[in-house]
This record gives sequence, structure tokens and C-alpha cells, in this order.
Amino acid sequence: MMAGDGNARMKLAACIEWMFTEYQDYGSRIRAARAAGLTEVEMHLWRPEKPLDAIEAALDETGVRLISFCVEPRKSLVDPREESQVLAAVRAAIPVAQRFRGAAMIVASGFTRADEPIALQQAQAVRVLKAAAAMAEQTGTMLLLEPVNMTLNGAAMFVDSIARGLDIVEAVDSPGLRLLCDVYHSAVTGEHLGTALGTRMQWVGHVQVADTDGRHEPGTGGLDWNQVMSTLREKGYSSSIGLEYLPSLPTVESLALTRRTLGLA
Repeated sequence: MMAGDGNARMKLAACIEWMFTEYQDYGSRIRAARAAGLTEVEMHLWRPEKPLDAIEAALDETGVRLISFCVEPRKSLVDPREESQVLAAVRAAIPVAQRFRGAAMIVASGFTRADEPIALQQAQAVRVLKAAAAMAEQTGTMLLLEPVNMTLNGAAMFVDSIARGLDIVEAVDSPGLRLLCDVYHSAVTGEHLGTALGTRMQWVGHVQVADTDGRHEPGTGGLDWNQVMSTLREKGYSSSIGLEYLPSLPTVESLALTRRTLGLA
């Protein structure tokens, strides 16, 4: 899931939490994704409710690959009191990543701490991610740091922009860590995608998409998807595009609209 030749064809990966929900179980969603022409899927948390055996069986049956899932429990990267819990969560997720042929493990930063200087929080995030990325590198797996636009009790996520996320990933400087570029979250923060990425696409490991407003499929909102896709290609990205959106149409129709909008029909 690395940036590569911008002339290669990008693959689409369905989020089986939100897509193909016409089917109750995850195995059936994976089979439906394959029937719709997809060869990759993503999911959110991997425990406690996920039937990993059934998911693995459906993946093996269809040849579909699980490319990412979220590390949990979700703990703060910027709070030293939670450092050991972050590392324990990554340690627990690594065998799952290995089981699913190197599926990337997604982490978010946690919320900004109003009582701490920004520089100290960033240094703490770099510190804990250096240790986590070392574990990932040693086991042939990869972490993805996802900037998330979210607030809780007035506090924003510490990493809520591509620019800050890239600063941290670059400072960690490990093949065990890359950035998850979520176009939706970036747009909500008001970032200009091309400016935010700059010349640092080599630190991006994955891209996810959804439209604004509403977080539905591309083509239902205000984002200029021709510009988004041109930017990604111009900067050398050619890997998977994760479809982390809430379909406003039946899933197969939603997927068709997404393909047309992204120019991947």
C-alpha cells in the first residue's frame, strides 16, 4: 500500500463496516464485494465482535484481500500515561496483521491536551510511534497514522490534518509507519490536498475517500474529484483507494457512481 507509479491503475477497497450492509455477516459482505468486482476490503476494529475465522474463510474463498483494520483499544499517542497501552494494543494487533497477509494497522492520535504545549505532544507522538513502528518493521507489518477531524468536549484530535500527520511520520522515519491520507477528513479541516501533501507523498501509505457534506460516496457532495484524483496521480500515488463512506444508494449503485466519479469505471 505504498505510493508508486502514478500511471498504474488504482484499486478500490470497500469498507465492510459501511458497505454491502444488505448482508448481515461480514463473510457475505466480502463475497458481495468480490461479486461487484472488488479484490480488496477494509474493516474498522478487529475485536471483540469480529468473527475472524469466518472473515478469513471468505477472503480465502474469494481471493479478496483485507488491506487494513484499526488498532484497538484506541489510546492516546500524545499522553505519556497511555504509552504502554498504545504499544500493547499494537503488539496485540500484529498477529492479526500477519494472519491477513500484512493488512495495515490504523492508529489515530487521540485528543489534544489543553494543558500541554503542542511541541511536547508532538514529541510524545513521535516517541511512541518510533517504538510501535519498530515492532511493525521487525514483524513485516505496517502502521498507518490517520489524521481525523473530530472533537470531544471541545478538544480536537491532535493529528487532524495531513500536514501535521506527515510531520510526525517523517520524524519517525521508519518503513513500519506511513500516513493514511483521508480525503474527507482533510477537506473538513479546510486543507488544500495538493498543498498539504507537498513533496512528501513518499510518506503516504494509503488513501481513503468520502464526499462532503454527509460522508457519502464521491459524486454526492462538494468535492472536486477530478482535482483530487489528478493531485494523487501527479504526486505519484497509484495504490488502493479505500471507500470509507456511508452509501446513500444501494451498495452496487453507490459503487458504480464512485467508479464513474473517480474515473475508475
